[in-house]
Amino acid sequence: MMIYYVVLGISILAGIVGQMLLKAGADAPTLIEQIFRPSTLIGLAFYGSAAFLYIFALRKIPLSVAFPSVSLSYAIVAVMGHFLFGEPFGIKQIGGIALIMGGVVLINQT
Repeated sequence: MMIYYVVLGISILAGIVGQMLLKAGADAPTLIEQIFRPSTLIGLAFYGSAAFLYIFALRKIPLSVAFPSVSLSYAIVAVMGHFLFGEPFGIKQIGGIALIMGGVVLINQT
């Protein structure tokens, strides 16, 4: 059973990497240039990988646990967005992240 949680964790990390790469490619002057930037294409590949890993994890992890666990990526992306891209990060973001983390901990209690 542990392997499915490890795969879920890898899926979450792949989604985070994908999101960061998509953001990195978002400063192209046109949509066509953005779509064909290496960072965008690699980011999409990470998203695709995350989806396949998530499907594998769902074989044994209940959806009611797996899907809320993916919300960890929201918290991590918000923090990384602040440090890598200078995006705002204040008390509202901190409060939201605390709520997400608390919810994930509660849902994963056995």
